[in-house]
Amino acid sequence: MKRIERIYQRVVQLSQQLTADEVAQGAGVTTKQLVADLEIVRPNVSKALNDLVRTGQLTKIAGRPVRYLTAELALQKPATTTDIAPQPAIAKKMQPAVTIPTDFFDKMIGAHSSLKNQVEQAKAAMLYPPKGLNTLIIGPTGSGKTFFVHGMYQFSTVHQIIDTQQPLITFNCADYAHNPELLMSHLFGYTKGAFTGANEDKDGLIQEAEGGMLFLDEVHRLPPEGQEMIFYFMDHGTYSRLGETAKTHHANVRLVCATTENPESSLLATFVRRIPVTIQLPSFNQRPAKERLQLLQSLFSLEANRIHKQVQISEDVVKALLGSVTYGNVGQLKSNIQLVCAQGFLRHMQSDDSIMITAEDLPASIQSGIATLASNRDDLGEVTKLLEPVMVIGPDQTSATLQQDAYELPYNLYEIIGDKAAILKSEGLDQEHINNFITTDINLHLKSFYRESAIDEQADNKLAEIVDQDIIDLTKEIQGKVQQLLGYTFKQNFVYAVSLHISSFVKRLQSGKLVRNISEDLKEMVADYPKELEAAYMIKQELETHYNVPIPKSEVYYLTILLASLRSVKVAGKVGVVVAAHGGSTASSMVQVVNKLLSANNLLAYDMPIEMSPQTAYQGIVDRVRQADNGNGVILLVDMGSLSTFSQRIYKETGIKVETIDMVTTAIVLEAVRKTEMIDNDLSIIAHELKEFHGYSKVNVDTLPAVEALAVDSVKQQLPRAVVAICSTGKGTAVRIQKMIEQQLIDQLIDDVTVIPISVVNMKQTLYQLSQEYRIIATTGIVNPDLKVPFVALDRLIQDDGHDFFERVVAEMDQDDLQATTPNLTKELCESYMKDYFLYLNPHKLIDILWRYAETLSDTLKLSFTETFRIGLILHVAGALERTLLRQTVTAEPAERALITKSPYYHGIQASNTLLQEQLQLTLNDDEIYYVEQLFDTQAQKSVS
Repeated sequence: MKRIERIYQRVVQLSQQLTADEVAQGAGVTTKQLVADLEIVRPNVSKALNDLVRTGQLTKIAGRPVRYLTAELALQKPATTTDIAPQPAIAKKMQPAVTIPTDFFDKMIGAHSSLKNQVEQAKAAMLYPPKGLNTLIIGPTGSGKTFFVHGMYQFSTVHQIIDTQQPLITFNCADYAHNPELLMSHLFGYTKGAFTGANEDKDGLIQEAEGGMLFLDEVHRLPPEGQEMIFYFMDHGTYSRLGETAKTHHANVRLVCATTENPESSLLATFVRRIPVTIQLPSFNQRPAKERLQLLQSLFSLEANRIHKQVQISEDVVKALLGSVTYGNVGQLKSNIQLVCAQGFLRHMQSDDSIMITAEDLPASIQSGIATLASNRDDLGEVTKLLEPVMVIGPDQTSATLQQDAYELPYNLYEIIGDKAAILKSEGLDQEHINNFITTDINLHLKSFYRESAIDEQADNKLAEIVDQDIIDLTKEIQGKVQQLLGYTFKQNFVYAVSLHISSFVKRLQSGKLVRNISEDLKEMVADYPKELEAAYMIKQELETHYNVPIPKSEVYYLTILLASLRSVKVAGKVGVVVAAHGGSTASSMVQVVNKLLSANNLLAYDMPIEMSPQTAYQGIVDRVRQADNGNGVILLVDMGSLSTFSQRIYKETGIKVETIDMVTTAIVLEAVRKTEMIDNDLSIIAHELKEFHGYSKVNVDTLPAVEALAVDSVKQQLPRAVVAICSTGKGTAVRIQKMIEQQLIDQLIDDVTVIPISVVNMKQTLYQLSQEYRIIATTGIVNPDLKVPFVALDRLIQDDGHDFFERVVAEMDQDDLQATTPNLTKELCESYMKDYFLYLNPHKLIDILWRYAETLSDTLKLSFTETFRIGLILHVAGALERTLLRQTVTAEPAERALITKSPYYHGIQASNTLLQEQLQLTLNDDEIYYVEQLFDTQAQKSVS
C-alpha cells in the first residue's frame, strides 16, 4: 500500500470515531496524530494531506493546529471548514461604501500589534480639530511609508474629515533634488517670467491639494529654502509662487511628510518643530513572525490574482523569502516575490490550475535567505511554528491594494510573458529555448526595486562555458562602439548579457528559426529609449556584417531593452584578489608578505576566527569581493574546500564573477597577484593557471620541526588509504557513517580504502596514531580536523548521500596515483612557468643554473625535495634574482633579519648562493635569504601537518 493510501485510510478511521458534536466543535485529525500513529516523518505526512485536500478526498479545517476530515463528514460542518489554506489576516480591497464604511486601518496587517501605536497616532493626527496635525513618518526604505499615508487618506475620507472629491497629491522631493528651482516651482507654482521657459502663470502642487492632503516623500531632499517656505505655509496657511514677493496665496492642505533619514540631522530644526506628530515605522525584520507571514501571503495573493492560478509555495521557499529581506523591507520582499512568481509562471504555463514554487527554483540571492533566517534560532523557531509544508494561495483571495506604488509594475508581466511565449512557440522554438529566452526579459522588467543592483546576470554556468569565444570577442568590440554612441559606460555584465543574447540568436539562425513577430508591449517599451534604439540598430549592422545575414527587426527591439537595463558608470579594471582563511590573522599575514613583494592594489584579506558562523563569514567575503571587484571579476583564495562553494552563490547574488582556489598559500597569493598584472584581465585564464600551480603554505608558528621533516617519506606513500569518520564517541553515529561510506565505496568499485570511525575526544592524538599506519585521504563528521585532505560536514554528507564527497575522494585517490606514477617534473616545466612569471629574465639560459642551485641545496641539507617544492623554490629564487637585478629587493623586519644565521637552512642557502655569485655575478642579500628560509620553514610545517 502506498504511503498516501495509508494516511488516507487512517484519517477515515479516526474521522469515523468522532461524534457529530465533536465535528461541529471543530474536531478533526491532526498531522501530529498521524505522525505518531503511522511512524511517518512529518513532512511526508503533511505533503500527503495537502495532496488529498487538493484532490477533494479530505477537507482542511482552519485553526491551530490544522485539522483534517473526510470530505463526506465535513459536509456536516459547513460553517467552519474550508478546502483552502486559512485566509491571512490582511486588509481587503476597498469596496464602495453602502451603509457602514470600512476603516482601512482596522484591516491593516499589524494594526493591532506592531503598528498599534502608529495607527493610533495617525488617527489622532487626522481627527485633531480643526484641521488635523501635520505629520512626519520615519522609516527605512520599503517599510511601507507610502502605503501608510494612503491609509491615513482613506481613513480621513471614510470619517468625512476630507471630502472624497478632494485629492491626495504625492510628490517625491528626490526627483528634483539636484534642481532646487524646478523643485520649488513644482511645489509652489510660478509666475510668468520667473525663469527661462516660464511663459505663463502656473499653480503648484500645494494649490492642487487644496482641501485634501499633500504627501511629501523623501522630504529630507528638500533644500533649506524650500523647508523654510513649507514651515511658513504650515504657520500661516499662505505662500508665494516662484517669482512673487508677497505671500498672497492661501490653501487649506493637510501635510504629511516622510523620510528615511534621522530628522534631527537631515532637516532644519525649525521645520521639525512645526510637525507635532512623528510616526516611526518598524523595518520588516522588526515585525513579529506572524505579521511577516501575513505580509508574504498578501503579496503572493496579488500575484495569484494576476496569474489567475493557485500558487503553491514550499516551506523552504517561504523561509528563503523571509530571510532574503535585508535592506529593502516589504518593498524588497515584494520585488523578490514578483521575480519567483514570474519565473514559476514561465515554467508552469502549461498547467491549467496552479504553479508550484520550490527552493530549487529560487535564484542564489534568495536561496541564501534560508541561512540568514537560520542564523537567528529564535526567529526561525517562531516562523516554523506558523508554517505548513506547503502554503497555498488561491486567485480568489483578496489583498490590500490602494494604488500602484514604487514596487508595483505598471503592467501585467504575466500577460507579456504569455504573449512572448506564444510568439516564440509559433516560430518553432522548444520549451527549453523559450524559457531561456524569456528569463532575460523577466529580469529586465523586474528592475523597479533593484535599480542599483544587478539582477540581470543570473546564469548557472560561467560565460566561457556557454558562449563561443568569437561571440565574446565580437561583443567586446560592440561594447566600445555602443559606449561611444551613448556617452556612458557599462559594467562587466554588458559582455555577459549581450553575448548571451547574440549566442541565442546565432543558434536560432543556424536552426533556421528566426523570431520575426514583435509584441505590442515590447514596441511600447522600446519607444521610451530612442538612444538605445539607435545603438541597437548599430549592433544590428555589426551582426549583419559579421555573419553576412539579414537580422530581423525583433532583435533590434530586444537589444534596445537589454541596453536600457545595463546602464552603468563602472569602468572595468584588473581582476581583484581576495584571500579568506580561518584564524585571527592567517589571511592578513599572507597578504602582508605579498604586499611587501609586489605592492598590490587589488589584494584584500578576510580573517575568519574559528568561532565565526558560516553566514557571517559568507557576508564578510561578499563585502570583500565587492571591494576588490574592478569590473573583471575576483579570484577568491580560500583555505578550505568548503568555502569554494561560495563562488556561484556570490556571482548570482552580486553579479560579480568569482573563481575560487582552495588550499591557499602565500605562493599562490603571490602568483595570483602577478597574474592579474600580466594576463589581460581574463579571470578564467588566471584561475586555470592558478589551479595548475601547486604552491606551499606560509604558516605562522612559534616552533618549527627539524630539517628532517622536509624529507620525502617514500614509505608513507605505500601506506594503506583510509577515510576517517568523526563523531562524539566514535560509536553509534560514526559507525552508521562508516557503513554508509563503505557501501558507497563498493558502489564506486573501490576496495582498497578503509573507513575508520573515531571520537572527537583526543581526536588529534588519534589522527596522529592513524597517520603512522594509514594514509588519510578524506575526513567527515561533526568537526573538521583541518587536515590537508577533503572534508565534508556530516549534514552535507547525509543530505546528498555523499555524492560530492565521494567525487572528491576519488579525485584525491587519482592524484595519489598520479604522483606515484608520474615521472619527476622536468626543467622544461620550470622554464615554462618562468616564462609566465618574469619579464626581465631569460628562462632558457637561467634554468640550468637554478636547477643546480636546488640540487646543491638538496645535497648540502641532505634532503629529498618534492617536485612541487623544487618548482616553488626555483621560481622564488628566480624572483629574488629579478628583484636584485632591478634593485627592488624585499625588506624584512630588523628582528627577522637578525635571526637568519640561526636557521638550520642558512649554511646550505649560503653554499648555493655561491653558485649564483660565480655564474651570474649576483648576490642575494640578507632580506632575500630570510624569505628563502621561510619557504623551508613553511614546507616543514606542512609536511608535519
